[in-house]
Amino acid sequence: MSYRGNRRRGLAATLAMATVAATLLGAAVHRPPAHRPPAHVDNPFAGASFYVNPDYARLVEGSAARTADPALRARMRAVKRHPTAVWLDRIGAVHGGAAAGGRKSLAQHLDLALARKKPGRPVVATFVVYDLPGRDCAAQASSGELPLTRAGLERYRTEYIDAIAEVLARPKYRGVRVATVIEPDGLPNLVTNLSDPECAQAQSSGIQVEAIRYALDKLHAIPNVYTYLDFAHSGWLGWDSNLTQTVRLYTDVVEGTASGLASVDGLVTNVSNYTPLAEPFLTDPDRVVGEGPVKSSAFYGWNGHFDEADFTRSVHRELVAQGWPASTGMVVDTSRNGWGGPARPTAESTSTSLDAYVDESRADRRPRRALWCNVAGAGLGEPPRAVPAGYPDSHLDAFLWVKPPGESDGAGDDIPNGEGKRPDPMCDPVTTPGALPGAPLAGHWFHEQFSMLVTNAYPPVS
Repeated sequence: MSYRGNRRRGLAATLAMATVAATLLGAAVHRPPAHRPPAHVDNPFAGASFYVNPDYARLVEGSAARTADPALRARMRAVKRHPTAVWLDRIGAVHGGAAAGGRKSLAQHLDLALARKKPGRPVVATFVVYDLPGRDCAAQASSGELPLTRAGLERYRTEYIDAIAEVLARPKYRGVRVATVIEPDGLPNLVTNLSDPECAQAQSSGIQVEAIRYALDKLHAIPNVYTYLDFAHSGWLGWDSNLTQTVRLYTDVVEGTASGLASVDGLVTNVSNYTPLAEPFLTDPDRVVGEGPVKSSAFYGWNGHFDEADFTRSVHRELVAQGWPASTGMVVDTSRNGWGGPARPTAESTSTSLDAYVDESRADRRPRRALWCNVAGAGLGEPPRAVPAGYPDSHLDAFLWVKPPGESDGAGDDIPNGEGKRPDPMCDPVTTPGALPGAPLAGHWFHEQFSMLVTNAYPPVS
């Protein structure tokens, strides 16, 4: 064989090898990249569609079916289109089924949210993390299943938070933005209710702070999960001393997490409460009427924050003053703070008596601002939406219906249950005028309340 022939074969082999190498290189260059975690955005609600809970829609339909008035029935059915938060109020709620009253599990909700995701548009689903050891130390209606002990804390970590985090971290759910509302009423009780022995024990033991830090560490580590801490409401924390002390506690708690202040995306106010978004005829707490400034009236008791829009503005200002990022978002639960209906004032009072002026001018129609359990006369508030306009410097990420309208705040009667919930005098209309009669356990469906909320909605349901 000639050298030329060998050379031709050598060139051919070299070209063949080069072709193979180029092909392999091209395949490597054009191979689809590994799936990356979604970007963690500033506001998870912005530009997203909201997950609508079918369990809630089913309960609404049950009320509509038993309503004789066709106009009210139609408005009830319109409410089914609105998104509401899903409450994980006990370990069984994470897994669904019989242990959760037949409701869907966390994974089933996420499967549905993912299935309903529209091409090119994110979807956001909201869940309430609510099973703190020694939960709701200042009230009985929503006390929980886990005791305020080290054993209760261990169950909270391993059986509750770890179970939630395991589901949320599954790769299949990366396409769902998950907003979590962390432990309503938990931390505020450790500031203002220390005269209650149970709250004092919760504060001194450190168990609830450990639990919340653990929840933040586990949930913040999942890129598509957004953490919002509950921050009570203006009627509770609106006094300047309460607001400052509570932000200080939140700062200490969150700085003790693995990621510090970065582990929290925002705060939620007015969860399960009735404080109006705005008081249109009471805009200046220092205005003097009759005997003194408006904030000194019997209803407000020197609390200068009359509504949630003003409150969120002040809370955000204090957060930033104590070192929180300016990007920290605020959310308001508007599920039951509309206060429409015939009792809603249509003009500012002309009375020169301070208390009469306030009582005739305020949208909040509660006999006392401290009432929180199934309050008579309340109505649906602003529908859920992202980046609501018209509230400058309130830094609002969204309005949400965190408390599903129609779910009871608690019972005044002793109703046997396996959920750890007890009767509360604030839910008993005999001891607390202004509470609706016949209320079921907290979180259970209350048809009469739902009918009232739809009837008194402001803005009206359409």
